[in-house]
Amino acid sequence: MDGSDESLAETFWAVTRRLRHQTKRALEPWEISPGQARALGVLMRHGALRPGALAEHLRIAPRSATEVIDGLQERGLVERRPDPADRRATLVAPTAEGQRVGAAIRQARATEAERFFGVLSPGDRAELARILRRLRED
Repeated sequence: MDGSDESLAETFWAVTRRLRHQTKRALEPWEISPGQARALGVLMRHGALRPGALAEHLRIAPRSATEVIDGLQERGLVERRPDPADRRATLVAPTAEGQRVGAAIRQARATEAERFFGVLSPGDRAELARILRRLRED
């Protein structure tokens, strides 16, 4: 098949699979799942969050967020602490080790993204980014 018989959706999914596999390989040194890496990244960008707010940022169910948080806490990458605004509530925040690992993961992912998208010209990259943002909005 020369690609002309492949649908746009099939091509998109093939590229997505390739990027997902590459991301998993990039995360192997830290033995962290892509979902855990995303959660750690959100906490690094936004600071301490309630678990429900983290779930909203990740677009996952609160129960799933709890599992992700538990996994990160077991590894010493995040901690739960009381919310000073409401002692009944809990905040989740990265630990010092979580900050270190999160920064290393961000750098590794940036390197992998550069390798992955590096085959495209700057103009093609800008156009692809524009198209993907448009699709994400709908």
